[in-house]
Amino acid sequence: MTSDTPLQILGGISAREFLRDYWQKKPLLVRQAIPGFESPVSPDELAGLSLEEEVESRLVVEHGETPWELRRGPFSEDTYQNLPERDWTLLVQAVDQLVPEVAELIEHFRFLPNWRIDDVMVSFAAPGGGVGPHFDNYDVFLLQAHGQRRWRVGQMCDSESAMLKHADLRILADFQGTDEWVLEPGDMLYLPPRLAHFGTAEDACMTYSLGFRAPSAAEVLTHFTDFLAQFLPDEERYSDADLLPIEDPHQIQSDALDRLRAMLAEHMGDERLLLTWFGQFMTEPRYPERVQGPEIDEQAMLAALEDGAILVRNLSARLAWSEVDIGLLLFASGQSRLLPGHLKELLKLVCSADALHAENLAGWLSDEDGRNLMLQLVKQGSLEFADE
Repeated sequence: MTSDTPLQILGGISAREFLRDYWQKKPLLVRQAIPGFESPVSPDELAGLSLEEEVESRLVVEHGETPWELRRGPFSEDTYQNLPERDWTLLVQAVDQLVPEVAELIEHFRFLPNWRIDDVMVSFAAPGGGVGPHFDNYDVFLLQAHGQRRWRVGQMCDSESAMLKHADLRILADFQGTDEWVLEPGDMLYLPPRLAHFGTAEDACMTYSLGFRAPSAAEVLTHFTDFLAQFLPDEERYSDADLLPIEDPHQIQSDALDRLRAMLAEHMGDERLLLTWFGQFMTEPRYPERVQGPEIDEQAMLAALEDGAILVRNLSARLAWSEVDIGLLLFASGQSRLLPGHLKELLKLVCSADALHAENLAGWLSDEDGRNLMLQLVKQGSLEFADE
């Protein structure tokens, strides 16, 4: 498949056309993006997930006088018994990390960088349910999974857009609708960042939201400089050798800024450190506590694989890799590892394969570097045995 191949998930246009004409620019409605799509998760199962302590969930209940009350999970069974018949929405984050069949939906979007994908949120809404007109600062694909939802889109927004006074929710004070559609199961709507949108359930419905990681400039600057600081010795400081006599001792001269700029550029421009930080930052698990491996040695791992055991990626783990001048960098769940260049095909396999076993790892298990890499990923928890 090439970037010019028509894709059903995009309504028959190619990945190249979508990225050129729609991505981060304008919405795209795709009727029957996944024909005959049936939700792998039922409304009852979604509610069941929201009862679990380790699952991030929210309820948005709309009231007449104080619209859109937010409640945070975990919930109890009594919560649902006491809800009204309409005008509420349950939202459960990262269902792809809990249900393999939901994770499989991401395969439709392999024309986008995998490390950019955040999670698949699943929502259930009673008739009339919604979370109010709002905008997000990231791209999102909204796949209708059950029932009907009416989506209205409006103006482009930013931090200056007027918001209603609400302690928990960012609801637009002025929604200027321009288009609207009713989505059926299998239909999908792509929305670029900052586009106002407003979804309302026509009947009891479920929607899958595939969201993307988009760190803010503030996050990038803050986290990268914190990362850099750990490599800089305390004695490396602002200096002004060859300073010339000054007329006014209270004035900050422009040459001081030049020295500061040069000091920043020297470190901020280190491409390998920038890549290392970025790879670690973008593969940091949303829920790190879910990525924990067993105490296992190389001999035990090899014996298990020889006995037919299968390794799979932990659904909560994130993997990516890149090339640098001195080898390869593997990023695994917020950690980085420098590897020799001959492991390139193994890295590709580890990041993309549905399963790893003695057969497709055959050539690599006889390689010391390859064995060590597999062992470290199992001990870290990014890879796990399928029966665990």
